[in-house]
Amino acid sequence: MAVTPARILIVDDDPVVRETIRESVEHLGYRTREATSAEEALEHLTQELPDLILLDVRMPGITGIELCRQLKADQATRLIPVVLLTAQAELDTRVAGLEAGADDYFTKPVHLRELAARLRALIRLKRVVEELEQAENVITSLALTIEARDTYTAGHCVRLARFAAELGERAGLSPEEVGALRLGGFLHDLGKIAVPDDVLLKPGPLNAEEWRLMREHPVAGDRLARPMRTLGLVLPVIRHHHERMDGHGYPDRLAGEEIPLLARIMAVVDVFDALRTRRPYKGALDETESLRLLKEGARTGQLDAGLVRLFIELRSRPPGVA
Repeated sequence: MAVTPARILIVDDDPVVRETIRESVEHLGYRTREATSAEEALEHLTQELPDLILLDVRMPGITGIELCRQLKADQATRLIPVVLLTAQAELDTRVAGLEAGADDYFTKPVHLRELAARLRALIRLKRVVEELEQAENVITSLALTIEARDTYTAGHCVRLARFAAELGERAGLSPEEVGALRLGGFLHDLGKIAVPDDVLLKPGPLNAEEWRLMREHPVAGDRLARPMRTLGLVLPVIRHHHERMDGHGYPDRLAGEEIPLLARIMAVVDVFDALRTRRPYKGALDETESLRLLKEGARTGQLDAGLVRLFIELRSRPPGVA
């Protein structure tokens, strides 16, 4: 099967530079599209997403650096490699561009052999990352399918993703950590695929053997997700969200700060959502009672007291207040 040539968007307000780069890029076998400004580039991106963007930093209107920053902040375009085109002496500009998220830079005039090598490397890396992200999407879909086995937990993953991300932001975590919490909300119970239906859906208390099977789900989820290198920050959430601060949790009986922070955050929001959800053997509690029981869980050594306090503050703020 023939491989479709990569698509490269060239953004430069100088027509001579654009033509020179276009001829070089097409000589290497890539498809091209041109834009004379950042604004025109944004219009092109609404029609078709390229595999790579060659971007001049000095343009009227929106600068190349500002465009790069916008692209890297947008979920739809953040994985597209952005290569800056700069003059030889523009060190400060190159540094600013890299800080804005640019993946590489070329100094003008561009040399064909260097261009060929760097384009190949960046496009190959982009395709590998896309394959990994597609695999993540498959695993996330699997997790939602597992959740759908139990009609009483409908929406649990979506709520946990939101609660955990909000608490992570409140705790001052990095965007990468907040993203891991959001994904962890979907994947934390991935291992329940290994739990039989008659245990997972039992309408009453579990016996000792059934509890043993249920307690294996964090390890099973960790085993399923571990081959995905892009899930490095999420793995502790999957494995350790049932640990307790007093060391009486599972599967590894970690205690206190031995428990990874992201897992402690997920534990707080997981307990809260469980309290708020109706089950065959219990009713849903209201918000006030659920938050009171969270505080009790912190007092008795189940949950991280500092995170419980932050979560209660978060739930108590007026709507729309950050």
